[in-house]
Amino acid sequence: PVSARQKTGINDLLEMILLQAEVLELRADPDRLARGVVIEAELDPRMGPKATLLVQNGTLRVGDNFVVGAIAGKVRAMTNDSGRRVKEAPPALPVVVTGIPSVPRAGDVFVVQEDERTAKGIAAERAEAERARELAEKAKHLTLGALSEAAKGGKLTEINELRLIIRADVKGSLEALTQSLENLDKPEGLGLRVIMANTGEVVESDVDLASASNAIVIAFHTQVTDRAKVRADQEKVEIREYDIIYKLLEDMEAALHGLLAPEFEEVFTGKAEVLKLFTFEKTVIAGCMVREGKLVRNLKAKVTRGKDTIHEGKLDNLKRFKDDVKEVAQGYDCGISFNDFNDLQVGDFIDVFTMQEKVRS
Repeated sequence: PVSARQKTGINDLLEMILLQAEVLELRADPDRLARGVVIEAELDPRMGPKATLLVQNGTLRVGDNFVVGAIAGKVRAMTNDSGRRVKEAPPALPVVVTGIPSVPRAGDVFVVQEDERTAKGIAAERAEAERARELAEKAKHLTLGALSEAAKGGKLTEINELRLIIRADVKGSLEALTQSLENLDKPEGLGLRVIMANTGEVVESDVDLASASNAIVIAFHTQVTDRAKVRADQEKVEIREYDIIYKLLEDMEAALHGLLAPEFEEVFTGKAEVLKLFTFEKTVIAGCMVREGKLVRNLKAKVTRGKDTIHEGKLDNLKRFKDDVKEVAQGYDCGISFNDFNDLQVGDFIDVFTMQEKVRS
């Protein structure tokens, strides 16, 4: 028998693993891009995030771009188990790596990519997928915070109804509350439904009903039993306690509006006039003068010729002399180019906008 506690049979286990590897002809290819697993990771106060990686296949080299979980990194430095710096790590060698933007999870798989752009693209896709999973998990049991987060992230939710289970101290309070909720301002296409309303304390059965119907429990001027709190924690059901009706109604109205994806409008930032044109490596660069406001790189831009808008896109490149700059103010000249548009002419105007969320009425 094998026992780590008794320290027996470990050598036999290792021999069996090696024998099995030989029988199955398990071999690592040192010439391919490296792949392996994170053994441990930490945030070093002096060096920043670092991770101990075990190379399982390929060879890991200083300068390699890699993805681990939803993180894209570049190997800045590596040290072996003796603390000596190494430039490459072949299969089966554990190394401590720096050059990671944040601390990965132990057990995550790392994979070296061909270039930095590929690594960052994969990491961005994984990060978006993680956010979507988190949002979906929160949506399983509705909370007002989850609704607010969905609205801030510009994510449409599949929820079109805010469901409530209400407990109040007396019948008069209950009737006033339910009537006020019915009269609450509701966005078009979205609703609020009271699943159950009664007097008394919030009990376990209320939480069970909320879990089954994806509802929020409201306790108005009443108590929540300890067993109900435990059950709510287990079932991930939100219980909100209120003593003031106006605060309750304010939160419910905000939650209803949070169910809608935000709408955005253009806010003018700046305007530039095209004065000269230059061509560099098949890219047309417009020599411009900022006539109003300021231009900011990566904002939305429109190119107008006379009364016609001939292009809408992102202000991809902005230069002052030969330097890339983030913004250029009124009265200064600059160079502008677009990654996907070259049909610029002298006399064109380039308007730049920020996108601002509309306040719903």
